[in-house]
Amino acid sequence: MGQSNSLKHLALQKFKRNFWGVFSFFFIILVGILSVFAYVFAPDDSQYANQMHLSIHSQKPGFDVTMLTIPSKLEGEQSWFDKLFFGKKNVSNEIPISDYSIENETLTYTEYAADGLEGAEKNIELSAFPNQDAEAFIAKKTFLFGTDKYGRDLLSRVLVGARISFFIGFVAVFISLVIGVLMGSLAAYFGGKVDAVIMWVINVTWSIPTLLLVIAITLALGKGFWQVFIAVGLTMWVEVARVVRGQIISTKEVQYVTAARALGYTDFRIITKHILPNIMAPVIVISAANFAAAILIESGLSFLGIGAQPPMASWGAMIKDHYNYIILGKPYLAIIPGLCIMSLVMAFMLIGNALRDALDVKG
Repeated sequence: MGQSNSLKHLALQKFKRNFWGVFSFFFIILVGILSVFAYVFAPDDSQYANQMHLSIHSQKPGFDVTMLTIPSKLEGEQSWFDKLFFGKKNVSNEIPISDYSIENETLTYTEYAADGLEGAEKNIELSAFPNQDAEAFIAKKTFLFGTDKYGRDLLSRVLVGARISFFIGFVAVFISLVIGVLMGSLAAYFGGKVDAVIMWVINVTWSIPTLLLVIAITLALGKGFWQVFIAVGLTMWVEVARVVRGQIISTKEVQYVTAARALGYTDFRIITKHILPNIMAPVIVISAANFAAAILIESGLSFLGIGAQPPMASWGAMIKDHYNYIILGKPYLAIIPGLCIMSLVMAFMLIGNALRDALDVKG
């Protein structure tokens, strides 16, 4: 036990000395916090950050406009927990305006119109909102990342979209670990026909292109949020299984395993208590790589339109919606979510390399 603790301490010290590994670790923690509490940080806290203002579509980062907010009259109880994690359902109606005046309990405003056009003039009777100051309805709103082609706040969409990319990594890696460790352990420990059958399944799965297999599973399960999570996880267990199988084959004949057999321990206990804890280093490293791969696959699926479905925010879907804007002079609409994907994938690859060095995984 003392030796185990000292090895863990040495690995931790080695990891701490890797600047990019530590930087990536804190970056991933930051993205995790932002994705979990996306609606707290997002300027648009409506469900899926889906407030559309077509009059201010495709505006540049830093764009600001005067916003008239008309409180929603829809009644609906929503718990604070629901608002915190899933956004507000009954949101106020926001209208971008260029001018307004208040006279005799009547608010007259001119709707915002781009390209020097004159917006329509409309009235609101303030008597419909008693005990509320008219000036409280009007405020300056800044869109730090600009707006997308539907006039939605791009920063809010990016923050809410981080959830899908971040959590698909966790779910996919969890599924791949459960299946991969189980199949790899059974194949290596029992050998013979069990090994032959499992290796046949592994080789068949390995031979099918990953994206094609994910698309097939997604079409079988149906389009949607959780279906993509499961589909990606079901395609990633193969690498884990091969690594676990190789490690157990080289470990199952060592002295402590032979001693455990001599003491009459069950196969289940030998695998879970004695073998697996000693081969987890390469599995941890491959899990970090799988995390990055899951994010890229989900982005590819969303780009193809079979990932998370509208109005859900997804980085891949945001690129799909705006890739043609690259040649229309507004490349940031596609570049911003693209940079988000790249930075998160890079962070997982760097932390995987750092863990590999720290745990001194060979081959």
